[in-house]
Amino acid sequence: MHSRFLFTLLAAFLAAPIVHGQTPAPTLTVDELVAKNIDAKGGQAALDAIQTIRFEGRLLINQGQIEVKFTETKKRPNKIRTDGVLQGMNLVQAYNGTSGWKIFPIFGRKDPERMSTDEAKSLVEEAEIGGPFEHWKEQGKTITYLGTEDVEGTAAHKLKVVRKNGDVSYVYLDPDYFLEIRIIDQRLEQGAQVEIETDLGDYEKVNGVYFPFSGESGNKGSNDKQKIIFDKGEANIPVDDAVFEFPAKPAK
Repeated sequence: MHSRFLFTLLAAFLAAPIVHGQTPAPTLTVDELVAKNIDAKGGQAALDAIQTIRFEGRLLINQGQIEVKFTETKKRPNKIRTDGVLQGMNLVQAYNGTSGWKIFPIFGRKDPERMSTDEAKSLVEEAEIGGPFEHWKEQGKTITYLGTEDVEGTAAHKLKVVRKNGDVSYVYLDPDYFLEIRIIDQRLEQGAQVEIETDLGDYEKVNGVYFPFSGESGNKGSNDKQKIIFDKGEANIPVDDAVFEFPAKPAK
Protein backbone atom coordinates (compact mmCIF):
# COMPACT_ATOMS: atom_id res chain seq x y z
CA MET A 1 0.00 0.00 0.00
CA HIS A 2 1.39 3.43 -0.92
CA SER A 3 2.20 5.58 2.12
CA ARG A 4 0.32 8.57 0.70
CA PHE A 5 -2.87 6.55 0.46
CA LEU A 6 -2.32 5.13 3.96
CA PHE A 7 -1.89 8.59 5.49
CA THR A 8 -5.01 9.86 3.72
CA LEU A 9 -6.98 6.86 4.98
CA LEU A 10 -5.76 7.31 8.55
CA ALA A 11 -6.56 11.02 8.52
CA ALA A 12 -10.10 10.34 7.34
CA PHE A 13 -10.56 7.61 9.97
CA LEU A 14 -9.25 9.73 12.85
CA ALA A 15 -11.23 12.80 11.82
CA ALA A 16 -14.53 11.00 11.41
CA PRO A 17 -15.47 10.56 15.12
CA ILE A 18 -14.95 14.22 16.00
CA VAL A 19 -16.89 15.75 13.12
CA HIS A 20 -20.53 16.38 13.91
CA GLY A 21 -23.40 17.80 11.93
CA GLN A 22 -21.70 17.67 8.53
CA THR A 23 -23.75 19.37 5.84
CA PRO A 24 -24.24 17.14 2.78
CA ALA A 25 -23.31 18.49 -0.60
CA PRO A 26 -26.22 20.39 -2.13
CA THR A 27 -28.31 18.45 -4.64
CA LEU A 28 -28.43 20.10 -8.03
CA THR A 29 -31.73 20.33 -9.86
CA VAL A 30 -32.35 19.37 -13.47
CA ASP A 31 -32.60 23.02 -14.49
CA GLU A 32 -29.32 23.84 -12.75
CA LEU A 33 -27.46 20.96 -14.39
CA VAL A 34 -28.85 21.74 -17.82
CA ALA A 35 -27.89 25.40 -17.40
CA LYS A 36 -24.35 24.42 -16.35
CA ASN A 37 -24.05 22.15 -19.37
CA ILE A 38 -25.25 24.81 -21.81
CA ASP A 39 -22.98 27.44 -20.21
CA ALA A 40 -20.00 25.05 -20.33
CA LYS A 41 -20.51 24.61 -24.06
CA GLY A 42 -20.42 28.35 -24.62
CA GLY A 43 -23.90 29.57 -23.73
CA GLN A 44 -27.31 29.39 -25.38
CA ALA A 45 -26.71 32.46 -27.51
CA ALA A 46 -23.56 30.94 -29.02
CA LEU A 47 -25.38 27.65 -29.64
CA ASP A 48 -28.34 29.38 -31.27
CA ALA A 49 -25.94 31.30 -33.51
CA ILE A 50 -24.80 28.03 -35.10
CA GLN A 51 -27.28 27.24 -37.84
CA THR A 52 -25.12 24.74 -39.70
CA ILE A 53 -22.04 22.76 -38.75
CA ARG A 54 -19.83 20.35 -40.64
CA PHE A 55 -17.23 17.97 -39.27
CA GLU A 56 -14.57 16.09 -41.18
CA GLY A 57 -13.32 12.95 -39.52
CA ARG A 58 -12.45 9.28 -39.46
CA LEU A 59 -14.34 6.21 -38.28
CA LEU A 60 -12.05 3.44 -37.03
CA ILE A 61 -13.47 -0.09 -37.02
CA ASN A 62 -12.00 -3.40 -35.80
CA GLN A 63 -9.37 -1.78 -33.59
CA GLY A 64 -8.42 0.62 -36.38
CA GLN A 65 -7.94 -2.04 -39.05
CA ILE A 66 -10.63 -0.36 -41.15
CA GLU A 67 -10.74 3.41 -41.55
CA VAL A 68 -13.63 5.29 -43.12
CA LYS A 69 -13.17 8.98 -43.88
CA PHE A 70 -16.39 10.93 -43.64
CA THR A 71 -18.09 14.30 -43.32
CA GLU A 72 -21.05 14.98 -41.05
CA THR A 73 -23.24 17.97 -41.85
CA LYS A 74 -26.02 19.28 -39.60
CA LYS A 75 -28.52 22.07 -40.18
CA ARG A 76 -31.28 23.42 -38.02
CA PRO A 77 -33.90 22.26 -37.48
CA ASN A 78 -32.97 18.59 -37.05
CA LYS A 79 -31.29 17.86 -40.38
CA ILE A 80 -28.19 15.71 -40.75
CA ARG A 81 -26.21 14.02 -43.50
CA THR A 82 -23.14 11.81 -43.28
CA ASP A 83 -21.02 11.01 -46.35
CA GLY A 84 -18.28 8.40 -46.17
CA VAL A 85 -15.96 6.47 -48.48
CA LEU A 86 -15.13 2.80 -47.91
CA GLN A 87 -13.06 0.83 -50.42
CA GLY A 88 -13.89 3.35 -53.11
CA MET A 89 -17.64 3.19 -52.45
CA ASN A 90 -19.67 6.21 -51.39
CA LEU A 91 -21.86 5.75 -48.29
CA VAL A 92 -24.65 8.16 -47.33
CA GLN A 93 -27.03 8.50 -44.41
CA ALA A 94 -29.37 11.48 -44.23
CA TYR A 95 -32.35 12.79 -42.27
CA ASN A 96 -34.41 15.78 -43.39
CA GLY A 97 -36.19 16.45 -40.10
CA THR A 98 -39.02 14.00 -40.69
CA SER A 99 -37.62 10.95 -42.54
CA GLY A 100 -34.31 9.28 -43.33
CA TRP A 101 -32.63 7.60 -46.27
CA LYS A 102 -29.33 5.91 -47.11
CA ILE A 103 -27.02 4.70 -49.84
CA PHE A 104 -25.17 1.59 -48.69
CA PRO A 105 -23.55 -0.14 -51.67
CA ILE A 106 -21.47 -2.65 -49.70
CA PHE A 107 -24.07 -5.36 -50.30
CA GLY A 108 -24.71 -4.36 -53.87
CA ARG A 109 -27.37 -1.74 -53.12
CA LYS A 110 -26.22 1.29 -55.08
CA ASP A 111 -29.55 3.13 -55.21
CA PRO A 112 -30.93 5.36 -52.42
CA GLU A 113 -33.20 3.56 -49.97
CA ARG A 114 -35.69 5.05 -47.56
CA MET A 115 -35.16 4.25 -43.89
CA SER A 116 -37.88 2.97 -41.62
CA THR A 117 -38.84 5.14 -38.65
CA ASP A 118 -36.93 2.79 -36.34
CA GLU A 119 -33.83 2.81 -38.51
CA ALA A 120 -33.74 6.62 -38.57
CA LYS A 121 -33.99 7.02 -34.79
CA SER A 122 -30.24 7.32 -34.29
CA LEU A 123 -30.13 10.12 -36.87
CA VAL A 124 -32.82 12.02 -34.95
CA GLU A 125 -30.52 12.03 -31.94
CA GLU A 126 -27.38 12.86 -33.94
CA ALA A 127 -29.09 15.82 -35.63
CA GLU A 128 -29.26 17.76 -32.34
CA ILE A 129 -26.57 20.42 -32.77
CA GLY A 130 -26.69 21.51 -29.13
CA GLY A 131 -27.08 18.02 -27.68
CA PRO A 132 -30.02 16.36 -25.92
CA PHE A 133 -30.57 19.19 -23.41
CA GLU A 134 -30.91 22.12 -25.79
CA HIS A 135 -34.47 23.57 -25.73
CA TRP A 136 -35.65 20.32 -24.15
CA LYS A 137 -38.91 21.71 -22.77
CA GLU A 138 -39.95 23.19 -26.11
CA GLN A 139 -39.25 19.82 -27.76
CA GLY A 140 -41.52 17.96 -25.34
CA LYS A 141 -38.76 16.01 -23.62
CA THR A 142 -38.67 15.12 -19.95
CA ILE A 143 -35.44 15.07 -17.92
CA THR A 144 -34.89 13.43 -14.54
CA TYR A 145 -31.78 13.74 -12.37
CA LEU A 146 -30.66 10.34 -11.08
CA GLY A 147 -27.75 11.42 -8.88
CA THR A 148 -24.14 10.45 -9.55
CA GLU A 149 -22.68 7.28 -11.04
CA ASP A 150 -19.12 6.11 -11.59
CA VAL A 151 -17.81 6.55 -15.13
CA GLU A 152 -14.23 5.33 -15.40
CA GLY A 153 -13.45 6.64 -11.90
CA THR A 154 -15.45 9.87 -12.23
CA ALA A 155 -18.56 10.50 -10.13
CA ALA A 156 -20.57 11.81 -13.07
CA HIS A 157 -23.99 13.45 -12.84
CA LYS A 158 -26.54 11.14 -14.47
CA LEU A 159 -29.66 12.48 -16.17
CA LYS A 160 -32.41 10.56 -17.93
CA VAL A 161 -33.80 12.17 -21.08
CA VAL A 162 -37.07 10.83 -22.52
CA ARG A 163 -37.98 12.03 -26.01
CA LYS A 164 -41.48 12.45 -27.40
CA ASN A 165 -41.14 9.17 -29.31
CA GLY A 166 -40.36 7.31 -26.07
CA ASP A 167 -36.65 6.79 -26.72
CA VAL A 168 -34.38 7.30 -23.72
CA SER A 169 -30.89 8.72 -23.36
CA TYR A 170 -28.88 8.56 -20.15
CA VAL A 171 -26.49 11.49 -20.16
CA TYR A 172 -23.46 11.60 -17.86
CA LEU A 173 -21.89 14.97 -17.10
CA ASP A 174 -18.38 15.56 -15.81
CA PRO A 175 -18.75 16.94 -12.25
CA ASP A 176 -16.14 19.67 -12.81
CA TYR A 177 -16.80 20.84 -16.36
CA PHE A 178 -20.44 19.71 -16.81
CA LEU A 179 -19.83 18.48 -20.36
CA GLU A 180 -21.08 15.11 -21.60
CA ILE A 181 -18.58 12.28 -21.06
CA ARG A 182 -20.94 9.38 -21.73
CA ILE A 183 -24.35 8.90 -23.34
CA ILE A 184 -26.31 5.65 -23.32
CA ASP A 185 -29.12 5.61 -25.87
CA GLN A 186 -31.98 3.15 -25.44
CA ARG A 187 -34.49 2.71 -28.24
CA LEU A 188 -36.80 0.12 -29.73
CA GLU A 189 -35.80 -0.98 -33.23
CA GLN A 190 -37.89 -3.56 -35.08
CA GLY A 191 -39.29 -4.86 -31.81
CA ALA A 192 -35.90 -5.27 -30.13
CA GLN A 193 -34.39 -3.13 -27.39
CA VAL A 194 -31.14 -1.50 -28.54
CA GLU A 195 -28.69 0.05 -26.08
CA ILE A 196 -25.74 2.03 -27.46
CA GLU A 197 -23.02 3.44 -25.22
CA THR A 198 -20.89 6.36 -26.40
CA ASP A 199 -17.95 7.85 -24.52
CA LEU A 200 -17.08 11.42 -25.50
CA GLY A 201 -13.95 13.53 -25.10
CA ASP A 202 -11.35 15.89 -26.62
CA TYR A 203 -13.66 18.91 -26.62
CA GLU A 204 -12.68 21.72 -28.96
CA LYS A 205 -14.28 25.06 -29.78
CA VAL A 206 -16.05 25.72 -33.05
CA ASN A 207 -17.53 29.19 -33.45
CA GLY A 208 -17.43 29.73 -29.69
CA VAL A 209 -19.03 26.39 -28.77
CA TYR A 210 -17.34 23.27 -27.38
CA PHE A 211 -17.97 20.03 -29.28
CA PRO A 212 -16.50 16.56 -28.61
CA PHE A 213 -13.87 15.72 -31.22
CA SER A 214 -13.51 12.06 -30.28
CA GLY A 215 -15.78 9.25 -29.20
CA GLU A 216 -16.07 5.50 -28.84
CA SER A 217 -19.42 3.90 -29.52
CA GLY A 218 -20.92 0.41 -29.51
CA ASN A 219 -23.37 -1.89 -27.81
CA LYS A 220 -23.31 -1.44 -24.04
CA GLY A 221 -20.95 -3.92 -22.41
CA SER A 222 -19.20 -4.78 -25.66
CA ASN A 223 -15.45 -4.39 -26.13
CA ASP A 224 -15.92 -4.07 -29.89
CA LYS A 225 -16.50 -0.34 -30.23
CA GLN A 226 -16.06 2.03 -33.11
CA LYS A 227 -13.89 5.09 -32.63
CA ILE A 228 -14.71 8.45 -34.16
CA ILE A 229 -12.12 11.20 -34.52
CA PHE A 230 -13.00 14.62 -35.89
CA ASP A 231 -10.10 16.41 -37.57
CA LYS A 232 -11.93 19.63 -38.46
CA GLY A 233 -15.14 21.47 -37.65
CA GLU A 234 -16.63 24.59 -39.23
CA ALA A 235 -19.90 26.39 -38.54
CA ASN A 236 -22.42 28.44 -40.51
CA ILE A 237 -21.31 27.30 -43.94
CA PRO A 238 -23.94 27.46 -46.69
CA VAL A 239 -25.86 24.17 -46.88
CA ASP A 240 -28.74 23.63 -49.30
CA ASP A 241 -31.76 21.85 -47.80
CA ALA A 242 -31.84 19.64 -50.88
CA VAL A 243 -28.80 17.61 -49.72
CA PHE A 244 -30.91 16.15 -46.90
CA GLU A 245 -33.80 15.15 -49.16
CA PHE A 246 -34.29 11.75 -50.78
CA PRO A 247 -32.77 12.00 -54.27
CA ALA A 248 -35.25 12.42 -57.08
CA LYS A 249 -35.17 9.80 -59.80
CA PRO A 250 -33.32 11.07 -62.90
CA ALA A 251 -35.58 11.88 -65.80
CA LYS A 252 -35.57 9.25 -68.53
